Amino acid sequence: MEEGTVTLFAEKLSNLILQEASVFGEVEGQIKLLRNELELMGLFLRDVDSKSVYEERVKAWVNQLRSATHEAEDVIDEFILKMDHRKRRLNTLKFLPTCVGMVDKLPFIHELDSRVKDINAKIGAIMANRSKYGLEDLTASSSSTADQAVSHKEKRAPVVEESDVVEIIDGAKKVKQMLMMKVETSTRSVVSIVGMGGLGKTTLAKNVYNQRDVQGPFDCKAWVYVSQEFRAREILLAIALQVMPLSDEEKKEMGEDELGKKLFGYLGEKKYLVVMDDVWSSEVWSRLQPHFPDQAKDGSIVLITTRNKEIALHATYSEEFIYELRHMNDVESWQLFLKKAFRGTGTTTPTLTTELKELGKKIVTKCKGLPLAIVVLGGLLSTKEKTKQSWEKVLASMEWHLDQGPDSCMRILALSYNDLPFYLKSCFLYCGIFPEDSEIDAWDLIKLWMAEGFIQRRGKERLEDIAEEYMHELIHRSLIQVADRRLNGRVKSCRMHDLLRELAVKQAKDANFFKVHENMDSTFPISIRRLVIHQNLINHDISQCLHNSSSQLRTLVSFSGTIGKKSWGSLQEHIKLLTVLNLSEKEVGGHVLPRDIGQLIHLKFLCIKGFRSHVKLPSSIGGLVNLQSLDLGGNDCNIPHSIWNLKKLRHLECWNCKISSQSQINKCVNGYLGVEQLTNLQTLALKGGSWLEGDDLGKLIQLRSLELSKCSTSYLKTEFFESIAKLTVLEILNLSFTEGHTMKTLVNRLGSVWEKKNVTIDHHNKTLLPGLMPFSHHAYLYELSLNGMLEKLPKEIEFYPPKLLGLQLWRCKLRDDPMMILEKLPSLRILELWFNAYTGKKMVCSSGGFLQLERLKLFYLNELVELIVERGAMSSLKTLEIWRCDKMEKLPHGLLEQTNLEKLSLLGSSCHKSIKEIEEVGGEYWDKLRKIMC
Repeated sequence: MEEGTVTLFAEKLSNLILQEASVFGEVEGQIKLLRNELELMGLFLRDVDSKSVYEERVKAWVNQLRSATHEAEDVIDEFILKMDHRKRRLNTLKFLPTCVGMVDKLPFIHELDSRVKDINAKIGAIMANRSKYGLEDLTASSSSTADQAVSHKEKRAPVVEESDVVEIIDGAKKVKQMLMMKVETSTRSVVSIVGMGGLGKTTLAKNVYNQRDVQGPFDCKAWVYVSQEFRAREILLAIALQVMPLSDEEKKEMGEDELGKKLFGYLGEKKYLVVMDDVWSSEVWSRLQPHFPDQAKDGSIVLITTRNKEIALHATYSEEFIYELRHMNDVESWQLFLKKAFRGTGTTTPTLTTELKELGKKIVTKCKGLPLAIVVLGGLLSTKEKTKQSWEKVLASMEWHLDQGPDSCMRILALSYNDLPFYLKSCFLYCGIFPEDSEIDAWDLIKLWMAEGFIQRRGKERLEDIAEEYMHELIHRSLIQVADRRLNGRVKSCRMHDLLRELAVKQAKDANFFKVHENMDSTFPISIRRLVIHQNLINHDISQCLHNSSSQLRTLVSFSGTIGKKSWGSLQEHIKLLTVLNLSEKEVGGHVLPRDIGQLIHLKFLCIKGFRSHVKLPSSIGGLVNLQSLDLGGNDCNIPHSIWNLKKLRHLECWNCKISSQSQINKCVNGYLGVEQLTNLQTLALKGGSWLEGDDLGKLIQLRSLELSKCSTSYLKTEFFESIAKLTVLEILNLSFTEGHTMKTLVNRLGSVWEKKNVTIDHHNKTLLPGLMPFSHHAYLYELSLNGMLEKLPKEIEFYPPKLLGLQLWRCKLRDDPMMILEKLPSLRILELWFNAYTGKKMVCSSGGFLQLERLKLFYLNELVELIVERGAMSSLKTLEIWRCDKMEKLPHGLLEQTNLEKLSLLGSSCHKSIKEIEEVGGEYWDKLRKIMC
């Protein structure tokens, strides 16, 4: 762990020496000496890790090195901050001669020189004192960071999901039997799964919950994670969002009681299945039980998972419907171990030498039948050579860890953590900042890792790609789990098992890596680098948490509430060197950032996520010269045009925000500012505006994701479409045009662009789509959303991105049946038509069309009367959603012939007549329909 802290700071110093040589001046020699000392320290610390020396005396020595490293980082960053303030002050006094500026700089240089010399001396003394701590034989490790990076860079085989590898065969069958018995009862029932941490309660519950014949009898279903940090309103809202429609206002403003009553009323008419995973107290059921109707439709069920049998008895009343998970037997444990340790090798039954098999059996036996321990240990061994020497080392290390305490599962997890290369340890620990059982957005996590400096550069590779590999490595080792995937198969979100999170929090506390503040009585360490707030502390002064801290806060993460003006004022002295500011607002209100936030020049990550609240950003935001990511979620904001100054910005995600225009006076004084200056941008989400004029957008050739909302057609000129055509590495494109404008007038402009590319255009028969012009060049574009009026879709398949997986059309008002064209797209898996995207009465999916389509959504197509699915069409369809297509009285012709269809969702009077007719007749069709409807 400490090796990572030291190595990352040494790399930071190397970059600063290159970038800020003129700033450091005569102190550069001392800075280089410090860098060299840090690099040597990193190698020694790696040797400490490799020998698994965890005695108290060693910890004391490591703590001294950590403290010296933090002190050095503070000194360097404070100097850079002072020099920046000096530079800004001199810019306001441009009339002063240069010599005055040089004299003004000298005190800072002398102070830096003195402090760095002291730190170098301190580090030298610490390194020389190794003998006092019994480390005189410790030598610098010969393995290099580069060596580790090379092995890490190897591409992994697709990760086997936990649901595929953790299977106690009889468990799913027995729980399923309990549910099916309860389905026949006349009142709401409760079934519970009980077992210690790491036994696989969640995996078993998911296995059962996802089975089609289990879901079939229920009108609606929901899955919620409860955890120790129980909040009744959040649980009720999570359930409601899965079973019923809620307006934005209801989501935002309904309290616990009101939300509970609405949910109760809705469920009273339904046969429902609700899973409450990871319940920690009887209070949870006592508090939520009144909101689940007891006299709902016959056979409604709540499935609970918990570690405590008393909680299960409190909710279930009878042991008959409590399933107690057993430990895996030897055969199951060995099979699971082989799947994990040898996955990616192309075989599920590897041939082992007698020696390896004996070692493997010894290793598995020490896991005591705990699936989590087996899975994590198998993940560790999957990264090792399949040799006797390698496995003997793991077994020896395992025995040492198990000797340290009685909790065998936690000790095995600790072994897997200690085996991580240094660059992954920080990434793993950082996952512990998120609340227990939360679903972690993979993209947010990657951006945070980058801002914290955990991602090491490798040549010309994108930092985001390297970070994604780090995430895959942690998944491969089973230290985090995939929760959801994107259309292209990449990780969309992940989770951390509560025992692994517990390990991360403990290790972070020991290393003073971060502090989770859960109540005002917490005792804080003298030095806090990262502060995480889970509970709402708005009525308290956050600075109270920091008043004893001897160092500057680098990371402030709050998952609850806003920070008021008073708190900002008291925080000023503690956040001067802040790198990460992450605020998630869950309550009604807004954020007002302090005027001088632009002085936080070390800030790299600024996130204020809320629910359509107003965020006020001061013009000083343009001073955040190191900012990499600005994310305002769905909040509303008028962003100052000074944002265009931030040349290091990589991710600007503010889809509900607009950029203020630059006045003529400001242009004369400061020069023109425009989007073309942000050449490092990978992600851009904004409202359209005057900044779209010209061809500046086309200069952002690194863009992977572009989302433009409320674009007026006045900006949609030839240059705009030429710019889109130049963005050839785009993966996601979302264009929304101002309501009421037609794209018909754009035909000639689009046509002229295509004529330049020697593509023949028939202007009389086509209205071309914006964003789809350079079809052959958009080789990476897999997700496309268009919102605005069209007349026709282009018929030629060459007009569409070659690897398009998902397509959304909104308010297009197409007159001709779009299915005749779209069914020919070879890779399309998801198609969504929203709000009169099509205004005709009939759609036909012909035989052999939509071969890859898995999900079709038809929302608010007010004129649609009939959807025909011919035999052989949409053969892969799994989900069909028809909402508020109220003129469509009958189910799609041929729908029930689809063998893969798993889910049919209807809202409003869509297909109501047809459903009634099939229900009255009964038989095979009704049985199938009843199982897939939700």
